[in-house]
Amino acid sequence: MEHLLNENVKSIEISGIRKFSQLVSEEEDVVSLTIGQPDFDTPTNVKQAAEQALKDNRTTYTSNAGILELRKAISTFQKNHYGLEYDANSEIIVTNGASQAIDITFRTILRPGDEVILPAPIYPGYEPLIHLAGGKAVHVDTTESDFKLTKQLLMSEISDKTKCVVLPSPSNPTGASYSQEEYRELVDVLKEKDIFILSDEIYSELSYGQQHTSIAGFPEVKNQTIVINGVSKSHSMTGFRIGYALAPGWLQTHMLKVHQYNVSCASSISQYAALEALQSGTESTEQMRAEYKKRRDYVYNRLVDMGLEVSKPEGAFYLFPKFPIKELTSFELGLDLVRTGGVALVPGSSFSSEGERYMRLSYAYSMDTLKKGLDRLEIYLQQAALS
Repeated sequence: MEHLLNENVKSIEISGIRKFSQLVSEEEDVVSLTIGQPDFDTPTNVKQAAEQALKDNRTTYTSNAGILELRKAISTFQKNHYGLEYDANSEIIVTNGASQAIDITFRTILRPGDEVILPAPIYPGYEPLIHLAGGKAVHVDTTESDFKLTKQLLMSEISDKTKCVVLPSPSNPTGASYSQEEYRELVDVLKEKDIFILSDEIYSELSYGQQHTSIAGFPEVKNQTIVINGVSKSHSMTGFRIGYALAPGWLQTHMLKVHQYNVSCASSISQYAALEALQSGTESTEQMRAEYKKRRDYVYNRLVDMGLEVSKPEGAFYLFPKFPIKELTSFELGLDLVRTGGVALVPGSSFSSEGERYMRLSYAYSMDTLKKGLDRLEIYLQQAALS
């Protein structure tokens, strides 16, 4: 009876990241540097808050948009950290992770045939959601512009069907982040157009060197911008599944309807844990960020010493080196790295065809694991004839 299924569902694929990780799990003696998940424990006080919520029987449905205390904490956090002002009562929805926030955004704003511009290489989670909502993803090759969408690239791809532009910053898989000046150029293009901006800022607290900037901070485009964020990466809370969407009240009214009929509300226990995370200060996040920066510098220097072409990421916890591949696809290289070199990286093609010839390396691992994996990669490159 498969022919009776929704064609949009049948046509999408399981994430290439997950496919490859599954293949890796079946191999023995492999150092995996594939998964984008913090290797730190969730802070003790956050876990205690979840325990206390259970003891207090905070196990019922919450408001569809999330408990008001958490929405107020999100509002305060965004204002204090990034200078963004969002009303807790009407402009914030707490979601089941950032992924659900992205999903309800696309299902609210897209009509059949609408186009969404994606700066590629890009996280593979956007395109299937666009497709399921009836839209079409338009990839823009950013490999020659430091993995960022420029004014020229944006103008060349905008059409009368363009409904939204996705701007992940910092980015998965490249770690690229937009500066105030780079955003200004994009704002100058978008401010006079009926085009939404989805600004995915889930890695905002993992920025190195420069202060994180949000395009929602530009008044000219705030009314057309949806900010996506959450506590998964910033507080090592991936399994708690708490994200949130920030958008003007007129838009949130409609997004909340989609959210309500989809999940009713995010987990009550997880919401109280997230409340503690956002109210307890930044010490744990600062410690994680400092460790990630140390790992980034170590891995980057090792890759450069190996002769690989790689940009130094400004955020997140990934590097995206380019490999001198002549006859192998990135997926084939990934398999050979696993089976011959004993180290696993994610094939760049998992992040669109523009990622071909690249591999994503996650440094959300201990220094011992990173050293062991990079030692194996170095030996592999010395022995393999890739060029």
